Amino acid sequence: MISATEAYLALNLLPNIGPIRVRRLLERFDKPESILAAGVPELLSVPGIGEEMATQIADWENRVDLGEELRRIADHGITLLSQDDPLYPVALHRIHDPPFLLYMRGALTPADAASVAVVGSRRMTHYGREQARKFSFQLARAGFTIVSGLARGIDTAAHEAALAAGGRTIAVLGSGIGHLYPPENQALADRIAEQGAVLSEYPVLYVPDKQSFPLRNRIVAGLSSGLLVVEAPARSGALITANQALEQGRSVFAIPGPIDRPSSEGCHRLIQQGASLVCSAEDVIEELGSGINTLPLQFDSPTQDDVSPSPPTPQRQIDLSELEERLVRELALGDATIDALAEALGVAAGRIGAALLQLEMKCLVRQLPGKYFSKAG
Repeated sequence: MISATEAYLALNLLPNIGPIRVRRLLERFDKPESILAAGVPELLSVPGIGEEMATQIADWENRVDLGEELRRIADHGITLLSQDDPLYPVALHRIHDPPFLLYMRGALTPADAASVAVVGSRRMTHYGREQARKFSFQLARAGFTIVSGLARGIDTAAHEAALAAGGRTIAVLGSGIGHLYPPENQALADRIAEQGAVLSEYPVLYVPDKQSFPLRNRIVAGLSSGLLVVEAPARSGALITANQALEQGRSVFAIPGPIDRPSSEGCHRLIQQGASLVCSAEDVIEELGSGINTLPLQFDSPTQDDVSPSPPTPQRQIDLSELEERLVRELALGDATIDALAEALGVAAGRIGAALLQLEMKCLVRQLPGKYFSKAG
């Protein structure tokens, strides 16, 4: 006799069933094990289950290799979360078509209830990259979990910034965990699993297709309290995610860009349609409330307008290496290239470049056109 989780796994290995059909089947049979034990005539009594689907389910033992999938799950260090599991995210239960099974590397925690999805174009500009890193770093330092899709571009920048902030981040895949896409993000996925979670609703070796990414986006939106679109052209998967977030009752935020840049056209359209225009992480936090750990970082000294009668909230300090501190002081004197900084500090250019990357992640330095760097703020 298989367990309920194994029954969900078997259903997930059958093609074209999906969460809505599984929900209808559960309304009729109550337990996933009972679905697999049912005969074709019983299955045909369920709305949306035709002859082909009923035959597949009734013949599941000859159509899926449950043992082999369980071995793959063990080999990849994956945990299975069914919709009946107490660790299954509560927020996902509230969407129209929650996945009935999640494959997970890493772990989810109660702190992930305070989360912000950060999405945008795969072909990001320098401006988009800078904003994705700044917002994600500050939101992560404020205690929010950063949720994104591990795609190239904005997604990758958001995950990296959350990790650099020492915060939590969740990656939702449009592929199986054992067939990671894009493959160059494997090392990043490993780091996310150590400091958050990598999730997929697909079998371990599932190869992504055109449908799997839009379906993935509903989970990105569903896990989050709000969704931030950093940069998106007029036709972008990020806009699909934003629409799903609105349908799910989530707050949607958009960062404006230059009005003549096609890369920001999608964000501007969202703002015209009612998304909240945001210029800083504080704008997001003001609407969603503070994260679980702390309030947002202040990179500049507060002004008199920032003073409130309530007691001040402790701010997290950003830890800097000796070289990073020297670079910040040097850039306070003016913009400079890597070579100029290497000469001024007497440090190899390679070390300077690596330290500048860390400072960019921490939103203390920004890269300018012409390979110049400047102190942020």
